[in-house]
Formats: sequence, C-alpha cells, structure tokens
Amino acid sequence: MARTIASRFRTISLGAVLAGAALAAALPGTALAQRDPAYAAARAAGQVGEKADGYLGYVTTPSPALRAVIEDINIKRKAVYADKAKAKGATVEEYALTSGCLLVAQTTPGEKYQAPDGSWQTRTGAPPMRDPRCP
Repeated sequence: MARTIASRFRTISLGAVLAGAALAAALPGTALAQRDPAYAAARAAGQVGEKADGYLGYVTTPSPALRAVIEDINIKRKAVYADKAKAKGATVEEYALTSGCLLVAQTTPGEKYQAPDGSWQTRTGAPPMRDPRCP
C-alpha cells in the first residue's frame, strides 16, 4: 500500500527538524548576513514574508526590482529543495512544506508570515500560527 502524504510528511519532518540549522544556513535569504539589502529592507518593512510552502510571498504589491530579488531567492530555494528532496526520496513540494514550517517558526517579532488561512500576520513574541501538518 502506498504511504499516505501525512506519513511521508512526518518522515520528512523528522529529518528536516534534525537538519533545521543546516537548512537555514543553506537557504538564500534566511540569514541576515546573507540577505540582499533590498530584500532585508522589504522584509523589515513588512512587504514580504515567509509562506508555509517554503517560499517568500508578497504582502504588498512589489516593485519590479523587489519582485526580481524575491523571484531569484525563491528559484534558489527551489533548487535547494529539489536537491534535498531527491536525497530524501521525497517530492519537492513535501520538502518545501517541511522547510516552510521551519522558516515560519524562525521568523522574529515584527516579521510577516502567512498563516494557514492565507492571511498575512505579523510575528509577535508568541509562536506563529503554522500549518497543521507542521511537526
């Protein structure tokens, strides 16, 4: 019998939790020191935020220059997800979702993230609302 998505997600989640620090370092745009100044400014201004699917999203309508920066980061994230997913025997989407759970959890107060209902939230000192499939 084929494994269910939920059981595959739990398997991937365990591995992702164990590799969370390495993943964060490998993802472009996740460490302040690695951030493009335009991205860092847009994130600080609440124009972009983390989505549960592992990619950055636009909270407000982006300028063409900001759109290019965010699309570049998302393309690089997808490449990392594809490599990691292949190594883990998972789909890119499964690995991206697991990574999204970690990235939303790593947001800091004042940063934007997308809640499970699709609304954009500003992180407070409390844990963020996360997808129910997150570990």
